[in-house]
Amino acid sequence: QHEVVIQEASHSDPLLMRPDDANIAGNVHGGNIFKMIEEAGCIVGTRHCNQQNGERCLAALVRVEKTDFLAPMFVGEVASVTAEISYTSKHSMEVQVKVVAENILTGARKLASKAAVWYVPLSMQDVGRIVEVPPIKYASAEQEEEGRKRYDAQKIERLEKTAKIEEIVPPPADPERHTVGFSQHSLIHLVGPSDCTLQDYVNGGVTMKLMDEAAGLTAFRHCKTNVVTASVDVINFHRKIQKGCVVTVTGRLTFTSNKSMEIEVLVDASSLMEEEKGKYRAASAFFTFISLDKFHKALPVPPLKIEGEEEQRRFDEGKARYLQNKAKRLADKQRQQ
Repeated sequence: QHEVVIQEASHSDPLLMRPDDANIAGNVHGGNIFKMIEEAGCIVGTRHCNQQNGERCLAALVRVEKTDFLAPMFVGEVASVTAEISYTSKHSMEVQVKVVAENILTGARKLASKAAVWYVPLSMQDVGRIVEVPPIKYASAEQEEEGRKRYDAQKIERLEKTAKIEEIVPPPADPERHTVGFSQHSLIHLVGPSDCTLQDYVNGGVTMKLMDEAAGLTAFRHCKTNVVTASVDVINFHRKIQKGCVVTVTGRLTFTSNKSMEIEVLVDASSLMEEEKGKYRAASAFFTFISLDKFHKALPVPPLKIEGEEEQRRFDEGKARYLQNKAKRLADKQRQQ
């Protein structure tokens, strides 16, 4: 049985952040950081699965675990991305990705973001068929067991999320300010060749960038200030999107705390040439945004005005996620002290 050491990793060449990578305030778009994360994970995953003489395959993104944007990146800084495989099951692999930003004038470096990303290898000969993943060698039995627990947890959660897909209700014609309908926003995108992998499916990084843009516009409409991505709870990719599909990406507010807002982003796709196949849910996620002043300090967020039982249910679920994440951050902080 072929084994690979756990230290197998991919290191990207440094990337200079340019004005077209950022918003009008000079903050690098979270969507661009997502693309860097996805590409690094795809490279290390594809290399790992093609190291043996056998069927050639390409690592395809299926899930992004909670992603933390720990420090903002700015135009003129240099980004370096590292990706390392941390767990493999028979047909999937978990990759840990980190993005470090460097100020090349001062030499100061900071961890800008980190994420755990799941991939499956798709056959190049029989597109859509998942092939087996070569196992990795773990530093200890405990490390392997922790990885197995993460694998089981994400598998259960992904199945639960797929089972309760709901429709998007269009906003009213003249919504009241600071309601869900007032800030709800949709982007429509036709998938072209430049958006796709070698197998003519949409690159996961492209989808994540569109999701971040839709969430950002929703957050901006609610606050009317500079807004940035603070974290993403989980991104689930339910179904693949092919070249030639029309993608609708919708962001809607679900919850606000004093200084943050949770936005649910839903990605629906339909074939432009085969309309009879209908629209389907391709991806979904919860993004957390914060509002910033001109000195990049967090501002209070206007409270969300709730209308109806469904909005109240989503608000309560968002609040539970907020409190759970807050408790986890405090526990992690205490462990580090």
